[in-house]
Amino acid sequence: MSNFTAADVKKLRELTAAGMMDCKKALTEAEGDFDKAVELLRVKGAAKAASRAAERETSAGLVVNAGGALVELKSETDFVAKNADFIATAQKIAEAADAAKASDVDALKAVELDGKTVGEVVEGLAITIGEKIELGQVAYFDGNVVTYMHKRAADLPPAVGVLVEYEGDESAARGAAMQVAAMKAQFLTRDEVDADVVAKEKDVLTKKTIEEGKPEAAVAKIVEGRLGGFFKEIVLLEQESVTESKKTVKQVLDAAGTTISRFARFEVGA
Repeated sequence: MSNFTAADVKKLRELTAAGMMDCKKALTEAEGDFDKAVELLRVKGAAKAASRAAERETSAGLVVNAGGALVELKSETDFVAKNADFIATAQKIAEAADAAKASDVDALKAVELDGKTVGEVVEGLAITIGEKIELGQVAYFDGNVVTYMHKRAADLPPAVGVLVEYEGDESAARGAAMQVAAMKAQFLTRDEVDADVVAKEKDVLTKKTIEEGKPEAAVAKIVEGRLGGFFKEIVLLEQESVTESKKTVKQVLDAAGTTISRFARFEVGA
């Protein structure tokens, strides 16, 4: 004889968002103990989520910002990425990151949100939605910031987000943020590029130049020129401005009396 009613099953379903039969089975296993049934569903749901996590990839999702925080929340499909609960939860996580000044994933996972940790909120969302969901990249800047958010499609949330910390003109800084989004700058200055990366690129360019049959005496100079081109692709301040042709980003910022101290660029699926 059951120790629970249909109303209990309905209540459990509303609380956990689990299926009707799963709720009924949990109450049966818990012999009518409502709290125990909730825990059983949580554990089983977490186990299912863990199983999904081992098999599936989170190539979709969104990027969201709040104040000085930029957060990526990843999902398996675009269908979930545009889910209202998913978007609302992502925004609340970004707001929690801003309030706590959390600057990395581990720090953000430990932040309290609605009586739980952000890590637990993300796990709970995965269980409720039934798809693998995970926290992606996280950044927090405490200076003056501007953001630029880019949508790949009108019916989807932003998939690219840029956070720029600056001093000076806000409009110029926003232009730099748009530049980062469009041209995918990886570093602010060439000094930030890892020496090993530069050495590897230089080695590749040297071999390529030699194979082209260039005079041995000219190889070093040619490689340096091509290395400059490499920096112009990945270093923000050395890129050609997308808004003012024949000027570098640095020249545009200097003319506006603006300096960029750092930036972060997140792209879903990248």
